Amino acid sequence: MPVNLSAPVAGSLLPVAGVSLGIAEAGIKRPNRKDLLVINLDEGTTVAGVFTTNRFCAAPVTLAKDHLASGKGIRALLVNTGNANAGTGEQGMAAARQTCVDLAKLLGCAPEQVLPYSTGVIMEPLPVDKIVAGMPAAIANLKADNWFDASQAIMTTDIVAKAVSRQIQVNGKTVTITGMSKGSGMIHPNMATMLGYIATDAAIAQPLLQQMVTEAANRSFNCITVDGDTSTNDALMLIATGKSGVVIDANNRAAMQAVITEVATILAQAIVRDGEGATKFITIKMEGGKDEAECRKIGYAIAHSPLIKTAFFASDPNLGRILAAIGYAGVTDLDVEKLQVYLDDVLVAENGGRAKSYQEEDGARVMQQSDITIRVVLNRGTVNATLWTCDFSYDYVKINASYRS
Repeated sequence: MPVNLSAPVAGSLLPVAGVSLGIAEAGIKRPNRKDLLVINLDEGTTVAGVFTTNRFCAAPVTLAKDHLASGKGIRALLVNTGNANAGTGEQGMAAARQTCVDLAKLLGCAPEQVLPYSTGVIMEPLPVDKIVAGMPAAIANLKADNWFDASQAIMTTDIVAKAVSRQIQVNGKTVTITGMSKGSGMIHPNMATMLGYIATDAAIAQPLLQQMVTEAANRSFNCITVDGDTSTNDALMLIATGKSGVVIDANNRAAMQAVITEVATILAQAIVRDGEGATKFITIKMEGGKDEAECRKIGYAIAHSPLIKTAFFASDPNLGRILAAIGYAGVTDLDVEKLQVYLDDVLVAENGGRAKSYQEEDGARVMQQSDITIRVVLNRGTVNATLWTCDFSYDYVKINASYRS
C-alpha cells in the first residue's frame, strides 16, 4: 500500500474556471477502465510545460512540444493510458497527429491547438480507433468539477489517485490552483513526472508561465526518484485561464510561484509514496555543499542504490551502504573526514567512519519507521538540496515482471 498516502477527497478538488474535464472508457488496454481524458480550455488560456529529456521520447511528447511552439493558443489536452506510443517511429507520430485531428474536429479548433499525452506500455502501436471512438463520450462528460475522476483516468500502476487544490488571495481576489499527476514506477524525472497537470484561474503571460513551471518542476518533480528510470513520456503542464481577473506578472509572482511549487511538491511526493511496492518514504537532505549539482549527485547516488533501498525495506541498519554511495557519487575532491551522516536524529558517521556515539539499536529504531530522513552534512559550503525516494520491496519486482500481462 502507499506510504502514508490517501486518495484525494473529490469535494476538496476545486474547479478552475475556464477548464473542463471529461473521461471515457475507451478499452485501450483492457475493458471497463477509465483510460481516456479530454481537458477543454477556454479561449485565451495560456499553457506552458516541461517534458522528458529521454532521447527516445514518445511521439506525443514531440508533437505536444511542436504544437506549443506554434503559438496558435491551446484549446484542449488529450490523455490516454494503457499505451505510451513511444518507440513507435513514424507510425506513432502519424497516430498522435490523427488523434489531434479528430479531437479538433469535435471541438471546433485546429489540430495544432490540441496537445496529446500517452502513458503505458512502450513500443506498441497506439490503438487510434479506440481513442477516437471514445472521444464523444469524453466530450459529453466534460465538467469543471471532474478533477477527481480525471485523476483516476490517468493512472497506470498507481494505487491511489493524486490531486490537490489550493487558494490564495491576490489583491483582494481569490485565485484557485488545482493539480493532478500520475506515476508510480519508471520515475526519475529529468524535468517533471510521468504526467502532471496544474491549472489556475490567474492570468499569466506564456513566457512567465514557462519560467514558473520550470522552477516548480526543479523544486519538486526533479527531486524525486523511485527506480532511477527516466520515462519516455514525462510531461508537466501549467495552465492559466485568467478567469479570476487576477494578473500575475514579474512584480507579484512570488506568492503565486510558492503555491504552484507547493502543489507540485505535494503531487511529486505522492508519486514516491505510491512508488511501486514502496513501504518506506525516504527524505534525503544534503547540507553544506559547494553547489546544488554536487548535492544532487551525492543525494541521487544514495537514492538510486539498490543495496540501500533493499536494506530500508528490510529495516536493516546496514548503513555502511550509505557511506559507499557517497564515496562513489563522483565528487572527486570530497573530504570524507569532514562529513556527518544522520538517520533522522541519530548520528551514524563522522570523521570518516562510524560515530562513537552510534548504537545499532538506535539505527534499528529509526529503520522501523515508514517515514525516514537521511541527512548528509558535507561541510563544504552553504548549499542545501532535498530529494525524495522510496525503498525496493518484493512487490516492485512482481509489478514490473508482470506489467504487460
